[in-house]
Amino acid sequence: MEIFENWLTGGNVRLLNGTKSRRELDGPRMIVLHYTAGTSAAGSAVYLSRPDVNVSAHVVVGRLGEVIQLTPFNLEAWHAGMSEYGGRTGLNRCSVGIELDNLGRLEKRDGLYVAECGRVVAPGEVYTHADGSVWHRYTSAQVTTLRELCLLLRERYPICHVVGHSDVTERKQDPGPALAACGFDGYAY
Repeated sequence: MEIFENWLTGGNVRLLNGTKSRRELDGPRMIVLHYTAGTSAAGSAVYLSRPDVNVSAHVVVGRLGEVIQLTPFNLEAWHAGMSEYGGRTGLNRCSVGIELDNLGRLEKRDGLYVAECGRVVAPGEVYTHADGSVWHRYTSAQVTTLRELCLLLRERYPICHVVGHSDVTERKQDPGPALAACGFDGYAY
């Protein structure tokens, strides 16, 4: 992958122009990681790009490592909401939002692992945290693509921090502990 005029090119990249904002970013100075809680990367990308939906992102990374870019990296996406990190607020203005195709926290019902959207998750795709909570596991292809994307963004823009949505607002829990368990160690990218 490469970045050309604020858009990704090459690799397993698809562009789906979902730009809702024309406001330029300050930087970007950070990356905020999310999970989609949707049933597919393509479905989540289409949803996030709809003009009647008040959320968006720059990129969605699928379970097979595919990348769908919705917003150029020099424009604001609406992914962080009311947020604060390192003394800055309103992080949509200075951050790239990366959505990972993942169902997030799961419930165990009648011996099955069920996502909020109602989808049943196979036991092999479940991560159990030390506190007993259960989460949808990220794939190695996603983590590999995420690492590559974060490194690429840090080479091109003045990125100082890679954080989870839960690090910038108390009301969110994404990307959840399953990401670190899959080898994305402390967002050190």
